[in-house]
Order: sequence, then structure tokens, then C-alpha cells
Amino acid sequence: MEILGSRVLLRSPDPARTTAFYRDVLGLAVYREFPGGTVFFLGQGLLEVSGRSDETPTAATRLWLQVRDLEVAAAALADHVVRPARREPWGLDEMWIADPDGLLIVLVEIPAEHPLRRDVRD
Repeated sequence: MEILGSRVLLRSPDPARTTAFYRDVLGLAVYREFPGGTVFFLGQGLLEVSGRSDETPTAATRLWLQVRDLEVAAAALADHVVRPARREPWGLDEMWIADPDGLLIVLVEIPAEHPLRRDVRD
């Protein structure tokens, strides 16, 4: 099997509200719009808000978004923070926010000294 593309699909009880959150609050750029949906650029991936669902997101599902400056993100998203920024045992700085439907979004800054920022090859 050859995977040619991918995206995360979000269904919401209020797609217009959810679309507005990702567009206006998170500031994601629109990749394309179509009747009933919007696809956003999401770093190296895509996020599609389309369709309706009355089901709530599960606690086992998160979006993981790397940001350049977690302090700036914290200030901009203060009304949406559900867990303040902190250094995790694995060395990443993380803060959690929630979208309007309760989906947890993990905002991550990779510290300069973290192995993900260094070439660890011998």
C-alpha cells in the first residue's frame, strides 16, 4: 500500500463554531473550502472540519501541534488553556488547550537542548 496523502477529520455538533475556532483563534491557514467543510494547513498535515456529529471527542484523542514559542501561544490562547505550560519528563514544554467541542490540543515547544533539535548521529 502506498499512502499518497492524509488529514485529520473533525466532526462537530456546530461545524461553523469549530471552523471559526481553528481559523480565527488558532489562526490556521485555509487550504481549501467546499460546501460543508473547510480544510486547514496543519504544519506538515491537514485538518478538515466537515460534517456534523453529536458525539464528543474521547479523552484518548489529542491534536499535537508544535509551536515556535509556547509563551506567545499561552498569551494568545489564555482563554482556552486547560493545563498551563510545563516541562514534561521527556523534555518537551507542553501546554494543553481545548477546542469548542472539548478536543484537547497539546501545544509543544521543543527546547534548544532537546535531542529532537540536535543531530545525534555519530
